[in-house]
Amino acid sequence: MARVKYRFNTPAGKVFDVVNAAVLIGVGAIAILPFLYVLAGSFATEYELTTRPFFLWPNEFTTDAYASILGSSVFVRAFITTIAVTAVGTTVQLVLTALMAYPLSKIDLPGRRTIMSLVVFTMVFSAGLIPTFLIVKQLGLLDTYWALILPAAINPFSLIIIKNFFQELPKELEESAKIDGANELRILRSVVMPLSKPVLATFALFYAVGIWNDYMSPLIYLNDTSKWTLQMFLRQVTAASSLTAEDLGNELPPPAQGIKFAVVMVATIPVLLAYPFLQKHFAKGMLIGSVKG
Repeated sequence: MARVKYRFNTPAGKVFDVVNAAVLIGVGAIAILPFLYVLAGSFATEYELTTRPFFLWPNEFTTDAYASILGSSVFVRAFITTIAVTAVGTTVQLVLTALMAYPLSKIDLPGRRTIMSLVVFTMVFSAGLIPTFLIVKQLGLLDTYWALILPAAINPFSLIIIKNFFQELPKELEESAKIDGANELRILRSVVMPLSKPVLATFALFYAVGIWNDYMSPLIYLNDTSKWTLQMFLRQVTAASSLTAEDLGNELPPPAQGIKFAVVMVATIPVLLAYPFLQKHFAKGMLIGSVKG
């Protein structure tokens, strides 16, 4: 069979490139325009927000909205709480996932097929909201930060990808470590984990973003408002028709509309700042380990 060569320097290929680029630029603009509007609105005056329906550059810059939230004791507490929960939760979830994925990567593990079947089963069927709530309640985790971490400590999809990654590592390295007297935990910590930085960094980002943006878990499990996370604070601010000084813990009333945009930006920027540091591992971590079963 003769090979078919595709040439994109033909007139039809050039038209395809132009149309493809135009479509991608349009989709990208649709995705980024709302973000730019919120960014511009967070620096705009209250009068401009109420008189101009849409703009990407404010006529008059002001930082009153950011000054209000940064001077808010409620916001500062929620922000610090979210950072702490995200850091601890990401570490716990990543460690537990790796500890389960490593033994499952061993072909000769007794009961491996049964355990993997149960893992795949949880990807299709889940207990649901009410049974999960009852379990969290019976474990005494209600109104604690552990309720935001432990129920989703091991993600089945992440577990399978990390397991497959571990399976593809050279077995000779583990055998050499065993000859030197290392046990399984030592091999996992000193040999497997350093070689698995791409996949671990990728799913660390997934776990961190998931915890940072989690709204339902604090809403369901946290009754003490002093323990609210940033997403709960964002919900309170955006849902309020008007804001008072008491809502933010300030002495002066804040700019109502501008502060909503400012809180959205502050809640979004940390994730955007974290992504570039893990970007080099992102594509490699998703592709490696996703071939074998």
